[in-house]
Amino acid sequence: MTFGNEIRRKALLIRIAQRLSGPAEAIAGFQDIVLEELRKSGPNDALADALKVQVAAHDLLARVEAIKNGDEQPTDKNRLRHDLRTPVNAILGYSELIVEDFGDEIAPSVLADIRTVIGECAILVSQIDRVLDVNPDSSMTGIDSLTAHSLEQTLSIAHRNREEMKGRILVVDDTAQNRDLLKRQLVRQGHEVVAAASGTEALAMIAREDFDLALVDILMPDLNGIELLARLKANEDWRQIPVIMVSGLNEIHAVTRCIEAGAEDYLEKPVDQVLLESRVRACLEKRRWQLREREYIAQIEYERDRADALLHTMLPAPVIQRLRDGEDVIADRFETATVVFADIVDFTPMAASMPPADLVKRLTSVFLAFDDIAHEHGIEKIKTIGDAYMAACGIPEPREDHAHRSLDFARDLIRATSDQTEALSIRVGMHCGPVIAGLVGRVRFVYDIWGETVNLASRLEATGEPGRIHLSAPAFRLLEDAFESAPDARVQTLKGIGEIQTFVVD
Repeated sequence: MTFGNEIRRKALLIRIAQRLSGPAEAIAGFQDIVLEELRKSGPNDALADALKVQVAAHDLLARVEAIKNGDEQPTDKNRLRHDLRTPVNAILGYSELIVEDFGDEIAPSVLADIRTVIGECAILVSQIDRVLDVNPDSSMTGIDSLTAHSLEQTLSIAHRNREEMKGRILVVDDTAQNRDLLKRQLVRQGHEVVAAASGTEALAMIAREDFDLALVDILMPDLNGIELLARLKANEDWRQIPVIMVSGLNEIHAVTRCIEAGAEDYLEKPVDQVLLESRVRACLEKRRWQLREREYIAQIEYERDRADALLHTMLPAPVIQRLRDGEDVIADRFETATVVFADIVDFTPMAASMPPADLVKRLTSVFLAFDDIAHEHGIEKIKTIGDAYMAACGIPEPREDHAHRSLDFARDLIRATSDQTEALSIRVGMHCGPVIAGLVGRVRFVYDIWGETVNLASRLEATGEPGRIHLSAPAFRLLEDAFESAPDARVQTLKGIGEIQTFVVD
């Protein structure tokens, strides 16, 4: 593994550990406080389970630390996922038992800390699958891989700069005396020199090691110098290595062949030491400028990739492409699309009793799960409005099955919230019809949608039932084949819209 790849792998492991360590450290920290308070104020019967939670919490911390140190490799995802979830399940199980068995006897502040431990477990569980999807030895994408690549770049540049005053040179000659003489001359000039007795041996060395320059004899029995030069220039990874040809052939045709094949220079034997030093210095300087150029290009590409990754978190891919193509105003009318609104029931009173940090973490956990479900079903997230989630299907790229995709999406939203450790209930409203979609603003711009279809979907959500989907008549007509039993049909008067027929489905 090369220096850069090793740095990138380690950096990504640290990044994964950082994603997991926040919730893990919070769990262990709060549990230490819980145990201390239980020892002070009781009940003593809860201490045994609290101790089990503490042991599991510190086991979890140790496992996360092992990932950061490289002791755990996220290549066997199933095993690592199992190893991380085992202590989490113990923490959740024993914490919930404490609340259930001793909730009436525990001080309110301690009970709040126990609930915080349970909430952090939910956040951690949602993070585990997400971070383990990244393979530190594969081609990486996204914000985590960009962060790791940034660290690799910084450390690789520092690593090279430590050796900047000398070059690492490969001398290739089948004659031992010639190899030894060139090697001694170059070592006296301060270079690190490795020698190869044939073209084949040289290729094997280049495949294993990095060189700043190669001095190659032309006349060799197995693979002559010009053939070796051609092999180097034909290889994408090796063609940037400068090559100086060395030979006793005082013949212009040989010199021309070497230059045409890509050699930087040509030296006749016996090699003059002053001329050798001058030619080597020039080649190494050119090599360093090439490396700097590649670093600058890599930095530009990295910044572009990072900007693209950030753009993709805010805008649909087709909209990003249209911006790149130079469009100033992006606005489209779609004759048929499905708009979905989902809102957490009774979240306002719940939020009033929660600390701000807990509120944000709770919403983040819910909306991250919604984002994953939207991606799975090909749904475009539009935005969140407080505790409401707004999405659409059929934009910015039309889909014939937009209504069915949206129904599956809505059902999975309801299922995901009800399956959480602290179950939530949501209302969902859906309507199909024409919408206007476009890019708005210059600072913190957003891709948004407008029209009666949006307004009606919002009204349907507001007048729906917890845990069920409220459909408009146009949406139901597109989805009739999706229901095994007759839906709950209603006639409702909606604010700003009037009397319409709606359907409530599961």
